[in-house]
Amino acid sequence: MMKERLWMATYRIGIDFGGTKIEIAALGKDGTERVRRRISNPGNYPAAIKAMCELIHGVDKELGGTGTVGIGIPGSISPDTGVIKNANATWLNNQPLIRDMTAALGRDVRIENDANCFALSEAIDGAGADHHSVFGVIIGTGMGAGIVIDRKLLIGHNHIAGEWGHVPLPWPRLEEFPMPKCFCGNEGCMERFLSGSALAQDWKGPGHRSAAHIEQEAEAGDLTAIGALDRYMDRMARACAMAINFMDPDVIVLGGGVSNLESIYERVPRLMRRYVITPNCTTPIVRNRHGDSSGVRGAAWLWDDHHVD
Repeated sequence: MMKERLWMATYRIGIDFGGTKIEIAALGKDGTERVRRRISNPGNYPAAIKAMCELIHGVDKELGGTGTVGIGIPGSISPDTGVIKNANATWLNNQPLIRDMTAALGRDVRIENDANCFALSEAIDGAGADHHSVFGVIIGTGMGAGIVIDRKLLIGHNHIAGEWGHVPLPWPRLEEFPMPKCFCGNEGCMERFLSGSALAQDWKGPGHRSAAHIEQEAEAGDLTAIGALDRYMDRMARACAMAINFMDPDVIVLGGGVSNLESIYERVPRLMRRYVITPNCTTPIVRNRHGDSSGVRGAAWLWDDHHVD
């Protein structure tokens, strides 16, 4: 890894690098949003670097200063080689993005997994802001998580801390076998049971990817929707209980499309008491505060106050 140069910036810049879009925001030292823009992701590596640099220079010109730069990506940085791994935008994999962005921009850059950025955002000034330890979870078409202790990300030796989606579903039922295969090469990963697309397929069958309106359909008496939600809530309870048993966070913050299911916040805390190894589990499970903005805000918060004047 390249050694960072010490310098002072006047604001924080965060970039949320998604599969189809690139979003940029600038935050003041107190977290106030000063600029936000979004463009389409060009879909190839050289063009993406050029696009991000243009966005950053545009923000600096508008604000008349120089910002720290943090980038959230759908993957992580390999600690031994410095290149990207595990990105679902596969053309990012094996690319030295930190080195190339630093060289192109002439400024130090920090890059982190997008789920970690979500967790950091919610821990600093979001739904977990008043807590010592925060487990931030994104559940949408996929599933990821980040761990924040005292406003600092827990990265891990292999830079994979929080890969909750690729832990086996705990306390499996006989009817859940054979375990479904995951793209990571293993079987029974929680992502294959708890992602939004997994819920949709349990409800409507193979090939479906959206579980929109499942709660309304269940309330209207749709037995397949009721059954899918019942199974989902018990699986989510098992997943949260496992996280509590090994980490015991002060709060679990949910993000992504599945976090909009109202019944999670009522049913899961009650159901998980069966699985948590303590007589009285009071760990709150809460909805995120910043929604889709958490990724870009968390990327901006990758730099602490020591670097922002």
